[in-house]
Amino acid sequence: MPKVWIADKMSSRAIEVFKARGIEVDYKPGLSDEEKLAIAGDYDAIAVRSSTTLKGDLLDAATRVKVIGRAGIGVDNIDVAQCSRRGIVVMNTPFGNTITTAELAVAHIVAAARMIAQASASTKAGKWEKSRFMGMELTGKKAGVIGAGNIGAIVCDRLRGLHMSVYVYDPFISDERASAMGVTKVDSVAELAAMVDVLTIHVPLLDATRHLIDADILSRMKKGAILVNCARGGIVDEKALYEACASGHLRAAALDVYEQEPARENPLFELDNVTCTPHIGASTSEAQENVAVQVAEQMSDYLLHGTVMNAVNVPSLSEEEQRLLAPYMLLGERMGQFIGQTMRPGYSRVTISFQGTAAGINRKALINTILQGLLSQSFEEVNAVNAAMLARDRGIEIVEQASEQAGNFSTLIRLQVEGDEGTRCVSGTLFDETRPRLVSFDTCEVEMAPEGNLIFLQNEDRPGVIAAVGAILAEAGINIGDFRLGRREDTKNAIALVQVDTPPGQQELERLAALPNMLMVRYAELGGQ
Repeated sequence: MPKVWIADKMSSRAIEVFKARGIEVDYKPGLSDEEKLAIAGDYDAIAVRSSTTLKGDLLDAATRVKVIGRAGIGVDNIDVAQCSRRGIVVMNTPFGNTITTAELAVAHIVAAARMIAQASASTKAGKWEKSRFMGMELTGKKAGVIGAGNIGAIVCDRLRGLHMSVYVYDPFISDERASAMGVTKVDSVAELAAMVDVLTIHVPLLDATRHLIDADILSRMKKGAILVNCARGGIVDEKALYEACASGHLRAAALDVYEQEPARENPLFELDNVTCTPHIGASTSEAQENVAVQVAEQMSDYLLHGTVMNAVNVPSLSEEEQRLLAPYMLLGERMGQFIGQTMRPGYSRVTISFQGTAAGINRKALINTILQGLLSQSFEEVNAVNAAMLARDRGIEIVEQASEQAGNFSTLIRLQVEGDEGTRCVSGTLFDETRPRLVSFDTCEVEMAPEGNLIFLQNEDRPGVIAAVGAILAEAGINIGDFRLGRREDTKNAIALVQVDTPPGQQELERLAALPNMLMVRYAELGGQ
């Protein structure tokens, strides 16, 4: 039975979900670093929020862990790269707190425009400063949204409800999508900043987005504009923001996130026109229950069925997608295993081509599976999560090609591997959309099921080779289940794929290699259907 550690405070609904699915769960939040290190190796999965940092020694100590679930969106408290290298799936819950976070951003916009926090503090202090708190009406103003993903799209919708004109910078949405949202796309952050009255941020913290809002962008903003950041600390250069607010260039700023958290001290706190909240974007009872249930369900599905949803380091597949992809996955893995066992390591380039129906499937998931099969002969720790990373870490170039135009087969996958030993290529298809078949090797058309014990031969196309091969195997008591031949017209050489009932020994392989006119002998074990 899988065992899960809930390492941070979380709704009790998560515990209920795990137990209902028959998974053992320990709810142990708030442990010391030493206590965490002592128990991390006892679990197959760990669920966290933002308090526990799964990096360095603690991640190293989690030797059994297969999946880490983040009840929330940001995974900056998890070493995703190291998890990928170790084959650990990292999941988040991108939809559980989207509405809550979007509503906070809109609330900050309204509060900043009407100086609500400042007016409240003044009134409670016994003052009555009506003339001091002259607000800005939002109707008819221009709002800029950086990032139109799950949260940003909701913010756009809410701002349009306030009768604001909404402009978006997001290079990943199409013009058609922007039109459907009722927003206008712009080409750069600088252009967006210069034209809007309110600028709100909804992108993750990445190398490319760190200090995305710097002194230059702030200087381009309209005098009297408002900046809101409820996404991630570090996207805004806080020193530059301080100058922009202290000088009066910006009317106001509202922050829920900071470069250093917890933010107990920050120069921005000194400024009257900066409103601050303590990273409460997801802090509603509804959101906390949603993300707890969602992360528990996702982790349970993975531990029990291998279903991957909302993973940040491996393509997500629903149960239906897994069912449809299963025969392709088997075919791809066996193709990779075949070349991995019949071609010596030292690969420099892997080219994977998809033709016909195969071009329209989840190719990223299939590429990972193919690479897993290829590298499984060289790396014990390889799996579908870390295969691509292991390949790239070792300087292997991965090339993907796709064409919906079908050739001789309605669906075809072609795997070509280049390396120290030259180039080897194998192609595969599905019969009846369910039965994997290998259909060509290099330039030879040879059809066989990718299963069992396979001897792969290359020889000069001369009489007597087949008989000699049969004689050696018969003498060793090895029965031939299938024997497929192909001729390479370009070289006058031939290949043979021999499926045998029992594995040949090293002696038999050496005897085959010593036959006259034999160019190469390799053996592969591909398992059963």
